Amino acid sequence: MPTPPAPVAPSVAPGLAARLQSVYRLAIVTLLGFASGLPLSLTGPTMQAWLSGEGLDLATIGVLSLVGLPYTFKFLWAPLMDRFELPVLGRRRGWMVLTQLALAGLMMAMAACSPRANTGLFALLALGVAFASAAQDIVIDAYRTDVLLPAERGLGASLNVAGYRLAMIVSGGLTFIWVDPQQGGGWTWPEVYRAMAWLMVAAAVAAVLLVPRLRQAQAPQSVARHDVLGFLAVLATVGLGAAAVNGLLAPALRGTLAPLWAQTSLPAPLAAKWTDFLTLLLGIALIGPAALWAARRARFETLLNSLGNYFAQPGALAFLGFIVLYKLGDAFAQALLTPFFLQGMHFSTAEIGVAYKVIGMWLSILGALLGGALMLKLRLWRSLLVFGCLQTLSALGLWWLAQAGPGQLGRIVMPAFDWGFVKLAQATPVDVSLMLAVANENLCGGMATAALLALLMSLCNQRFTATQFALLSAFAMVGRVWVGPLAGVLAESIGWPSFFVVAFVLGLPALAMLLGPLRRAIQALEVAPDDATSGG
Repeated sequence: MPTPPAPVAPSVAPGLAARLQSVYRLAIVTLLGFASGLPLSLTGPTMQAWLSGEGLDLATIGVLSLVGLPYTFKFLWAPLMDRFELPVLGRRRGWMVLTQLALAGLMMAMAACSPRANTGLFALLALGVAFASAAQDIVIDAYRTDVLLPAERGLGASLNVAGYRLAMIVSGGLTFIWVDPQQGGGWTWPEVYRAMAWLMVAAAVAAVLLVPRLRQAQAPQSVARHDVLGFLAVLATVGLGAAAVNGLLAPALRGTLAPLWAQTSLPAPLAAKWTDFLTLLLGIALIGPAALWAARRARFETLLNSLGNYFAQPGALAFLGFIVLYKLGDAFAQALLTPFFLQGMHFSTAEIGVAYKVIGMWLSILGALLGGALMLKLRLWRSLLVFGCLQTLSALGLWWLAQAGPGQLGRIVMPAFDWGFVKLAQATPVDVSLMLAVANENLCGGMATAALLALLMSLCNQRFTATQFALLSAFAMVGRVWVGPLAGVLAESIGWPSFFVVAFVLGLPALAMLLGPLRRAIQALEVAPDDATSGG
């Protein structure tokens, strides 16, 4: 009698198990994105609202906004999080739980501190929250890069962005409702910060119980003493360099350029802004090499080995240039959107609030999710190209608005609503062209951000993920952090229509790199969509 065919269930089960594991990994990435985004507003807009309610003057509030600087320089201590492994939980989960518990403790301390009576202590605690939050970002970025399979990175990046944005809605939007005595619960700001602290405790518990331990590469091997001293040397070099730029270079440059500006037709305030921008560029050009020299002298081995590992791959310099350029035009266009809408187009604050809170906030999340879903089909290179084109073309929509002016497409009346975290007290007419401009910017920008994050993950080596991702993301932040001074100067110099033409042009070099030298290099990083379920 012939042998009956084998049942199909055993061959189906592994595929189903792999898909379930993939779904679980993506759910964890979303949860970690939420934990990463939660503290950001607590040292930004939410803290500023608390300080304003306490009656602190604007100058003090402005100075306290500098507590967010650790987010910009987090790559300096990322090598330590690659090098040192905490006991029991492993290299990634150990740092994750430690930073989350540190955040909870610091938020509790902020809640117990009066910003008016103890401003100095309050500022130090806020700086600690920003530092711990930046450290949490480092380890979560590294964990996400390590845990996702190559074909999951596009969707994983988009879900991370969605979780991050939702957390910012909670800590930067819901909190304003909670403290409102009429519309919310009449909470105090200390009660809000205590609630956020307990959410971070919940995140730490979830990290212990739910976040899978990685089957990861061995941590970098180096002399621990060298890495610690190297970190301190680099940190001191950056600090001294910044002080030298402010105390020596800036006055010298102002004195040198003042006679030259006097011979032009530039108004004095505008000339001063150009001088400040040139000082910024020179400062970066001097401090960067000096920090690298200090790392070599102090034998900061994990940082140096991480850099060496990255630059050993083909096209490493071209990738760095592309990472800077990819979001540059978009960052340039968005740098002054609020002044453009208010002062250039004379839209009302109510119109802008509706456009941003009702449309922009949700479409940025939708854009990220849509980008991740499309990347499953388009894969990495096509996604970067398609989303990059859409992102670049969105600047022309703003150019059209600046050229044609408001009211070209009429207005619609937005009815009153109350969604708990955002409300509109009465029906408000909103310019359709404003709504389309905000929608276009947020949708296209969200998709492009998801694609760029997927690329950054693809470029990292698992032994040095924390360091390399922090460095690459710092390059990706160049546009958003540093274009502000130049954007303001150019907008005043050439006017809004020409400003957005410049933003459009700044987006073209990255597209040219995608079509030319980087095409094969990026395609080599891709995997087929089916590979997403080929392993656990």
